[in-house]
Amino acid sequence: MKTTTKSYQEHFEQRGTAYERAMQAYPHARDEEFLQALNASANILTNPQQQLRVADVPAGGGYLQRYLPPNCIWLGHEPCASFMHHASTSHVSPSPSTTNTQITDRPLLPLPWQDQAIDVAISVAGLHHLEDKTPLFKELHRVLKSNGELIISDVATGSNVATFLDTYVGANNSTGHEGIYLDERTKQELRQANFTITAHKHNHFFWKFNNKQEMAEFCHQLFDLELSTTKDTQEAIERHLGVATIAHNQVGMRWSLTTIRAIPN
Repeated sequence: MKTTTKSYQEHFEQRGTAYERAMQAYPHARDEEFLQALNASANILTNPQQQLRVADVPAGGGYLQRYLPPNCIWLGHEPCASFMHHASTSHVSPSPSTTNTQITDRPLLPLPWQDQAIDVAISVAGLHHLEDKTPLFKELHRVLKSNGELIISDVATGSNVATFLDTYVGANNSTGHEGIYLDERTKQELRQANFTITAHKHNHFFWKFNNKQEMAEFCHQLFDLELSTTKDTQEAIERHLGVATIAHNQVGMRWSLTTIRAIPN
């Protein structure tokens, strides 16, 4: 039976603490995921002559900031206090020139920045909990500079990741899971918010672990899979996503996201 889709806040006010603990326990598991998102804006972000204000929305526990180059000022906006009330800076190693501003206990919208205050806005793996993304896109358009960039990187409709999340995760976690994933509707919402899409790519990469037990433990906690066991989780990962042996004899859990770069009109 189809259930009512929960909002981002409803999901993570309930299970943000478990998510944050998993990210602290395995801080490098998702390195490739965050790096592929930043690579979409590499031409701007890697310019050492310019200090850039980078907005991270929604920011979760602030994971993105550790991957930013030294010329970037990270500005994170996260509406769910459950992330920050239990967060530690142990998994965050920003460069000395990076300013960290984490905003909590306020709604996702409106965004807390002035008009045209942001050089690059990035959203990684949070938008699939928003049924109507247009209001957020319009706010991002407002805060971006005229020569700025928006990078969104999230699960694609019909992908193996979407199937894993909506079947195994949805049946076994504390909130259910029914994602509103990236597809042609997302492109239309971006255009409605007055963006032009300049790049669109489906990227395949790995979540990396020392062994399959770590992989299962990480996912079990990240997704708050209270109705299953870690053994069940390992089997579901192998069935839906696939696992490979990668460099340094690590275990690579296959993952993928669609990454879109857009500029304000």
